[in-house]
Amino acid sequence: MVLEMKVIVLNAGSSSIKYRVFDKENFLMLCHGVLEGIGKPESRLRHKWLHEKGAYEELVQQQNIPGYRAGLEWIISTAAKTCGMNDETGIFGIGHRVVHGGKAFEEPTLIDSRVVETIRSTIPLAPLHNPENLMVIEVALEKYPNVPQVAIFDTAFHQTMPDHSYLYALPYAFHSEHNIRRYGFHGTSHLYVAKQTASHLNKSLQTLNLITLHLGNGASATAIRKGESVDTSMGMTPLEGLIMGTRCGDLDPSMHFYLSRTKGLTVEEMESLFNEESGLKGVCGTNDMREIERRAGEGDSRARLAIDMYCYRIKKYIGAYFAVLGQIDALIFTGGIGENSSLIRKRSCDTLSALGIVIDNKKNESGSGRVFEIQRDGSDIKVLVVPTNEELEIARQTVETIKKIKKKSS
Repeated sequence: MVLEMKVIVLNAGSSSIKYRVFDKENFLMLCHGVLEGIGKPESRLRHKWLHEKGAYEELVQQQNIPGYRAGLEWIISTAAKTCGMNDETGIFGIGHRVVHGGKAFEEPTLIDSRVVETIRSTIPLAPLHNPENLMVIEVALEKYPNVPQVAIFDTAFHQTMPDHSYLYALPYAFHSEHNIRRYGFHGTSHLYVAKQTASHLNKSLQTLNLITLHLGNGASATAIRKGESVDTSMGMTPLEGLIMGTRCGDLDPSMHFYLSRTKGLTVEEMESLFNEESGLKGVCGTNDMREIERRAGEGDSRARLAIDMYCYRIKKYIGAYFAVLGQIDALIFTGGIGENSSLIRKRSCDTLSALGIVIDNKKNESGSGRVFEIQRDGSDIKVLVVPTNEELEIARQTVETIKKIKKKSS
């Protein structure tokens, strides 16, 4: 099913490309998919498209895809017949998720050669994410040279943080000369679920104080005052803050010195350790929360410890951000774990009744796949589960950005 004007969203991961194609006017999703295992012997492409009868059909293919250029070309050829990605005809714009925008980007930005080079300069700030983001951007610019393309930065939503929130207590020159500061991530998701919460509550986002918890393999918390981010748990890189799937989160900085002296670890080895071998995986051997919950239910002490640590860290951030905001209207859970694990939601809110946060266990267990409330009747603060949709938010911001630019030039 192909409609007249489309917007494409591309989201590159460490060995994957996610994509979605929306109708520009009503944001109906025409097709979507994910290519996984780029650079591995068997790459798999799962492609779904909207059939004329209103249901989605699926195609799964496997082949060796050595890099992102070949990967995007495979996606384009596969999606050619079902949602018209093979040429520029009918494509209004393309939105790209970029993890780190540094200080340079405070809002969605039309991509040109200057923007490409600025993104390239931020690679040291996000070495596990920005290189792949940039590779897909460069290939897309070659494939669609006449289509406006927009970069949407995970860090942009957090550019409203005040300096006392984003600065580290290092010599000030480290910030002024080298841009060392806290940036925050998952901004597109935090903004999307905040907007959805405002719509659900039938209130303006600019009137609300919220704490949003994006809990997936990566995890972050954000304090939102009157619609603006004023603090967030991730820092200069996505390593700081909550315990994550394979990332350690908050850590004593002296750990680096200790591991260097006692184990002889290099900087590169420590970077890999903290990013890829720590977090839930480091504590109990896996980063799959479903498996951890299953094992904990069977009495596995390490799995139980992993859940205890994970929820304790979340609880600490809820308390800290409650203190930062003074009062909140709602606490929001989102992301793969936040949306699907009633246990994690319950454990993260235990003992918070003094703050007005009390979960109704029955409501918490009855997930619906849409926005739903899980607080006890009469509670002072709403507790919501809000499915995130970063790709939809990227599509909307892409259309808005291109329209603004066209209006200015007309």
